Amino acid sequence: MSTTTWPQEATAMAPVRTPIPRSGDASSSTMTISVVRGQNLRNGVPLVAGFMPAGALLPHNYEIPYHNPNTLRGYQRAPQEARINELVSDMRRGLTDLPTAVLLNLRNRDARHVLQDGVLNLALLQDPHVGLTSAAARAAVLKFFVVDGQHRILALLKLLTEHPNESWASFLIPFVCMLGANEEEEMEQFYIVNSKAKSVRTDLAQELLKQLAESNPTLLEALTERGKDWQVAAQQLVRELAGVSPIWRGRIRFAGMEKGNTTMPSASMVTSLKPVLASPYFKTLQMGDQVKILDAFWRGLRDVMPEPFDFPEDYVLQKGIGVIALHAALVQVIEIVRARSASVIEPESYATVLHNPLEKLQGEDRSANPVYGIDFWKAGPEGAAGMYSSNAARRVLVAKIQALLPRIEVV
Repeated sequence: MSTTTWPQEATAMAPVRTPIPRSGDASSSTMTISVVRGQNLRNGVPLVAGFMPAGALLPHNYEIPYHNPNTLRGYQRAPQEARINELVSDMRRGLTDLPTAVLLNLRNRDARHVLQDGVLNLALLQDPHVGLTSAAARAAVLKFFVVDGQHRILALLKLLTEHPNESWASFLIPFVCMLGANEEEEMEQFYIVNSKAKSVRTDLAQELLKQLAESNPTLLEALTERGKDWQVAAQQLVRELAGVSPIWRGRIRFAGMEKGNTTMPSASMVTSLKPVLASPYFKTLQMGDQVKILDAFWRGLRDVMPEPFDFPEDYVLQKGIGVIALHAALVQVIEIVRARSASVIEPESYATVLHNPLEKLQGEDRSANPVYGIDFWKAGPEGAAGMYSSNAARRVLVAKIQALLPRIEVV
């Protein structure tokens, strides 16, 4: 079984050269594919669409034109093997479909001759009588160049080569194909597809993931295997917290909501809970108890510093910087509360632990003046917390808070 390799580093990319099927090979048997012809591209290149069995394309009849920084030929990025393996696993387990079309091209202007009466006749690519000007021209259109969708194609290739008894050769690939575009025209379409596409907002993606996982146990199992099940739990926690906590009611902005009086996007809130959900103690609790702990923690913070909660726009405590840092510190705070045999669902337990550390927390404002306590969390140039906006700086802020927390005494 032949296999295709691809470059592992972006600095060493060269076009993948796949073998051209010889007459008599199984991959060169007569194959016709019904297609619908669309309007030509602006440059006059015909465009067709249809469904192609994977065996008609793989393993020989395709090429991925990877970008070569030395020759400046090609345009495709290096594939991500982890992404390919994840797609292979999901397809074998029936967790995903491939409903969107890949974009292909048959190079050489004479490639349009393989389209006859709504049929793409691949056998004609080897026929010297179809109007192609030479044997070289026929060879040039003997493979499909993958303009967009390389990870889907490479995942199917891996399924065909590693699991030949699972009938992946008959899997129907939805495709759109240009007939006769050259490499520069392929490059233009690649740029258009990849520069104009807009990914789904993180908050919406997380909400959809939660809904899908709730109705599909197999999906939740797959997320657990990949260490991503915390996202589903965190999304549910954020929903519950927004509904029952007086601190967070009306402050968390979910997908599709206007900003209004909200201070925290749900996506950032979900991300902030990752270290909390990784805590051995916290993750073993029931959802209701987890919500009680988070609510008590934030109410304890309000008891220590009420002003940032009364005027949240003037402070960053209920914004990304404050929430991410304080949730990271919460793991240690919970252990201190438990070590003191205090209740983890009472606000005063957290207020007692956090009062002195938050008063002593210090930094510099934009004018390099020292600021302490509540002033540390002021928004804008008068506060210091805004200086910790990068990931690296937030880690420093978390460490500063943790260093001020009381030590646990073993008795």
